[in-house]
Amino acid sequence: MPVKTFRPLTPSTRYISIASYDDITKTRPEKSLVVIKKKTGGRNAYGRVTTRGIGGGHKQKLRLVDFKRNKHGVEATVAAIEYDPMRSARLALLEYKDGEKRYILCPAGLQVGAKVMSGATAAPELGNALPLKQIPVGIAIHNIELNLGRGGQIVRSAGGSATLMSKGDGYAQVRLPSGEIRRVNEECFATVGAVGNPDHSNVILGKAGRSRHRGIRPVNRGVTRNPVDHPNGGGAGKSKSGGGRQHLTSPWGLLAKGLRTRNRRKFSNRFILVRRDGRPMKLK
Repeated sequence: MPVKTFRPLTPSTRYISIASYDDITKTRPEKSLVVIKKKTGGRNAYGRVTTRGIGGGHKQKLRLVDFKRNKHGVEATVAAIEYDPMRSARLALLEYKDGEKRYILCPAGLQVGAKVMSGATAAPELGNALPLKQIPVGIAIHNIELNLGRGGQIVRSAGGSATLMSKGDGYAQVRLPSGEIRRVNEECFATVGAVGNPDHSNVILGKAGRSRHRGIRPVNRGVTRNPVDHPNGGGAGKSKSGGGRQHLTSPWGLLAKGLRTRNRRKFSNRFILVRRDGRPMKLK
């Protein structure tokens, strides 16, 4: 899917680029598979702002995507390729032989009219979902389960794909898009192929209004504020953004850089063989 650019006739069109949407075959979502998304404006149940920078935005409807692919052994036909305002990937609308309709993440190359299936008896072909132990080594996969029956949790964004490296002892080794190598139970399901819409990373918003359409409000950096408003505020002239004695913090004084955020005792650490920075995982 190519990306559209524009002649620089205005300041916004100078840098803006948008998706071409040539792959979209159906403009209206399936009514039975959408629910209304209620916007919070960053407020909690008491009406207090708990997450800054959220507000406004265009109305959106949440598509109910089938990440579990638990309708095993029933062949489905791809009826349409649709846009989802809530995610970077496209959705494929499946029509099963019994009349049921479901949304799945659309793999790159999947066309309208194609046949897909899920289950242990499915062939390792594009769009099919089957256990890792049934998928050939070296093939690209996405929408991977971490816990059997819970549904795909990782590798779901546009253009993403993981690689099945090896299988044995009840586990499969999977190289994730970040470079991390992880052990996953070989009974867990994954979908064959890479996620579609790979040019999503080339889209440039180009103007502030497109962020506002997405419900993102502007948030000033702490170093540009006054001392009364932020721990990093103030200073005689422009600061060096934490380059000296100043340590960058959140508005509430918590260190913002340099601290590891992953729990050292997290249960799933034992399944990580190589971290995303290329170093082997050390268990403590």
